[in-house]
Amino acid sequence: MSGLDGQRAVLAAKFEAILPHLDERQRRLLIGAEAQSLGHGGIRAVARAAGVREATVSVGVRELDSGQAPLGRIRRPGGGRKRVVDRNPAVREALLTLVEPDVRGDPMSPLRWTTKSTRKLAEQLTLHGHRISADTVGDLLREEGFSLQSNAKTLEGKQHPDRDAQFHYLNEQARNHQDSGAPVISVDTKKKELVGPFKNNGREWEPRGEPVRVDTHDFPDRELGRAVPYGIYDVAANTGWVNVGTDHDTAAFAVESIRRWWNGAGRAAYPTAGRLLITADAGGSNGYRTRTWKTELAQFAAEAGLAITVCHLPPGTSKWNRIEHRLFSHISMNWRGRPLTSHEVIVESIAATTTTTGLTVHAELDTNPYPTGIQVSDDVIAALPMTRHRFHGDWNYTLHPQHPPDATATNSTAGQTSANSPYRLTQHSLQDPELTGMPRQQLRELIEALTPALEVQRERMLRTRRGHERLVAPGTGAKAKLTPTERILVTVLHLRKLATMDLLGQLFGVTAPTISRAKQEVRPLLKAHGHYIYASTARLRTPADVATFLASAPYSNQGQKDELKICTP
Repeated sequence: MSGLDGQRAVLAAKFEAILPHLDERQRRLLIGAEAQSLGHGGIRAVARAAGVREATVSVGVRELDSGQAPLGRIRRPGGGRKRVVDRNPAVREALLTLVEPDVRGDPMSPLRWTTKSTRKLAEQLTLHGHRISADTVGDLLREEGFSLQSNAKTLEGKQHPDRDAQFHYLNEQARNHQDSGAPVISVDTKKKELVGPFKNNGREWEPRGEPVRVDTHDFPDRELGRAVPYGIYDVAANTGWVNVGTDHDTAAFAVESIRRWWNGAGRAAYPTAGRLLITADAGGSNGYRTRTWKTELAQFAAEAGLAITVCHLPPGTSKWNRIEHRLFSHISMNWRGRPLTSHEVIVESIAATTTTTGLTVHAELDTNPYPTGIQVSDDVIAALPMTRHRFHGDWNYTLHPQHPPDATATNSTAGQTSANSPYRLTQHSLQDPELTGMPRQQLRELIEALTPALEVQRERMLRTRRGHERLVAPGTGAKAKLTPTERILVTVLHLRKLATMDLLGQLFGVTAPTISRAKQEVRPLLKAHGHYIYASTARLRTPADVATFLASAPYSNQGQKDELKICTP
């Protein structure tokens, strides 16, 4: 073996042992350095020993001769394989069109109704001629500011116009009660729970591979049934009381839970209290439309000798009820991951709930039956010792231990009002500024301005209905059920949102459809003449409510109160 062949063999052995551990640039520099050390013919000898092209060795030699500092990378900037988005710029816009079809103007996107995973996005882009991998799709989405997002519960839907005002009113009532030492409680029914070996959301520490075994299906056990936890949260004391029922979630059950709280804890905590404030949701067993809720509360008020004020949260705002995040959330966290196998487990788990801020909870089982379908008549509701507040009397009302002196006459009169015996207030009293929202003089000017146009419009409507001109003199024939003045007045009252069409029908001695037709006639005229009617915050349900509302109204500009007597039509 010649000396050159031996040298080549040594180099080959060295390269075979070292080159696999180096990156591309390091290999290039090593073989370049060996070629320089060999001198003339070194490039060819090193290329054969390393098994590379001579041009590669020459590049390594030039890099060494250039004297450049270490690059800190294998390739020079711009070297290597180009990114997909650089080779195909249209792929970025195509991807955004798939991800945001409505925004990008492609409502027929193939992924509109399916999950937009990176794999499916890559498949659709490839079908459209943009070959790309799922990982590259993920990189592009992150560059465009996208990330994996879950749904966020922020849209509350249609909001009541008096929502904020009701919250302010509720807070004022709570502050007033607390300042006087009266209790303020938040009440609600927690989610009904299945009793038995059923899955309960959450995780608990258990030996590895030994989870608690529960039933595959959540079919209620006929013997164990469900648990109905009704909670009472004392806002000032930061204490909870939960009555766990085994029957139906009715108004009677709700009031019985409050009664048990008062007898078991409330009376001792507030021995001198003469009134109680309850904040509750707008619906459910303690909803403002539930008549049994009011009758049961009236009975409890008489038993306890308390004036019970109820302030309901506006519709659609139940999650703002204080009991939800001060009591119920902590109960759910305390029994997470634990099957509620019996009522005893539920009661003990609730009673063991505490927080670092000092919350304590009492729980007990209520096995009494609470039947559904109980009907309460209008006469019973009218006879209740209840005072509706001037602001939203349907949401805010007080039940007295006995009839208040100033409301006894009104309620006794209201008890006589029924569907078979309609009563109405005088038209003079219905024109009160407290109801119409404008001075009497302004109302008269409005009636004078609209009456001629209303008469012309009515005559045109009658001509269209007859199909020909009038055959008899004006003023003869059937009389209109409402005069022009009454049609304008009833429209103003309806637009003020003071009362329903049924109540307006009782006040004016007509049916609700007649009220609706009058509103349809007058409303366009109000708009044409530039008159805007602002809604009131008062809500009235019965003629007695209107009489009570006006009786408590301040004096008018003339220094006299309106006539409030109730008379037959």
